[in-house]
Amino acid sequence: MNKKKILRSKLFLYLTEFFAGMSVMAVELGASRLLAPYFSSSQIVWTIIIGTIMIAMALGNIYGGRKADKDPDPAGLYRRILIAAIWIALIPVLGKYIIIGISAVLVFAVNSNFLVIAAFAACMVVFVFPLFLLGTVTPSLAKYTTDSLEDNGRIIGTLGAYNTVGSIIGTFVPTFVTIPAVGTAVTFLIFSGILIVLSILYFVSPYEDGAASAQSGGSANGKKSLAKGDLRRIIAGALIFFLCVIFGHNTSFAFWENDLTFEGESVYNYLQVKETDNSVILSTNVLFGVQSILIKDGALTGMYYDYAMAAPYMAGIKEKEKSGEELNLLILGMGSGTYATQLSRYFDNITVEGVEIDDKITDLAHRYFELPAETKVTTYDGRAYLAAIDGQYDVIMVDAYQDITIPFQMSSVEFFSMVKEHLAPGGVMVVNMNMYSDDQEGINTYLSDTISSVFSDVVTVKVPNSTNRELFATDDPSFMVRLSENVAMEDNETLRAMMQRVLDTYVRYESTGHIMTDDKAPVELLGMRQIDSIIQNEVSYYRHIYETQGIQGLLELL
Repeated sequence: MNKKKILRSKLFLYLTEFFAGMSVMAVELGASRLLAPYFSSSQIVWTIIIGTIMIAMALGNIYGGRKADKDPDPAGLYRRILIAAIWIALIPVLGKYIIIGISAVLVFAVNSNFLVIAAFAACMVVFVFPLFLLGTVTPSLAKYTTDSLEDNGRIIGTLGAYNTVGSIIGTFVPTFVTIPAVGTAVTFLIFSGILIVLSILYFVSPYEDGAASAQSGGSANGKKSLAKGDLRRIIAGALIFFLCVIFGHNTSFAFWENDLTFEGESVYNYLQVKETDNSVILSTNVLFGVQSILIKDGALTGMYYDYAMAAPYMAGIKEKEKSGEELNLLILGMGSGTYATQLSRYFDNITVEGVEIDDKITDLAHRYFELPAETKVTTYDGRAYLAAIDGQYDVIMVDAYQDITIPFQMSSVEFFSMVKEHLAPGGVMVVNMNMYSDDQEGINTYLSDTISSVFSDVVTVKVPNSTNRELFATDDPSFMVRLSENVAMEDNETLRAMMQRVLDTYVRYESTGHIMTDDKAPVELLGMRQIDSIIQNEVSYYRHIYETQGIQGLLELL
């Protein structure tokens, strides 16, 4: 069999290993970003992504080794790389529709673990096949690059090194360069394009002795080194890639939305800003919830932020106002600054400082959510920030969510002990608890019990018409009396009525003994279970329609 000139040295094969390793990691990271707006980016979703990709790679290794033994011609490998590249290019065009379609089917077909099953099914359908094909690269190249047993260890070691270096670069470039700069869709297209170029370089390369093999469709005079079949594959692949660039480079995750004010990505989040006549809303997940909101006319939000405003009264803000003192407040999980903006509208003697890990959210806060320019916002992890400072605050609000789950490092005894150390005498911590239920084994029971093990006084207030509950914790036993006394000094009738609602509905929390620590804080599993319960409750009506009237009845309802 005649060899291609490009294979005269083994460098091209090593580069193939390099770019294959790079592309596998880029697709893995792209998968996390493609799934995150629909299923979150929790540890559970990452586990599903890594698990399915490892399955694909393992099967690819087995298949690639067997194919290389049966057919020593590298052309088969580069055809598989071309097919994988085309599939990857199609992901930003079709992937979101497949994910929504799978979710729509499964939400009526499964009774539990919906998010886990849907995320796994989406990974299997969208990502397994191209990564299976890329999994054939390493065993195939081991066959093509090894000439004898004398140097096979060195050559295979070199292949492994190229693959590892490519994987390292394929990890850092999407995370810190392409996804923040140009988005997930373009990232898929970039690495698809690299693989397509790699395949084309192989197929257009002439044969070493000037004569193409008869098997490849070449001629004896060497004028033809590209088989007709491969030429058709290259043309088809290039055409599909070109169409994907046109239709896939600027796609929206929330493709059913026509009036988004902003949609983009950061290192940490999918970001979506939607504007109505009287509000601006930030979401970091397509399918679940509102992360921040601005009420344009300055009214209360009607959400948990209103109830959280009780914390400054508990810390004596009106008493401080009379004595000319400032109340210092720290927000861990600033978001777009809903709470900070609301506090600045209603109180003159308050200094608000925020910590937000995602600087793009802070940019959106200034651009769309009227966050006061004088409000200090530090781009940092909330717990790391507490560890780095010595200051104390009258109120610390903890409102840090990663998509729809709580970061485990901000849910433990160690973290809340750190918060307590940064509270001034008589200080109050307020924690927003989302996805609340009365389940004694639920995420918020664990969270409340953990806080109760650190603070001596804990009360909770349910936020009507929502899944939120506000928790207030302190070591000052008179904080509820102070709330009542400071509310009585409030001139704003709206605020006074709001705070009276807190006084009328608060409940002292009794611990059930579930404690989370840095070593053991299963927030992802607990959170996913709670989300699953919420989803099932929401779709129960539609499920009943489907079961009694079939798909036609459901379509008529929608």
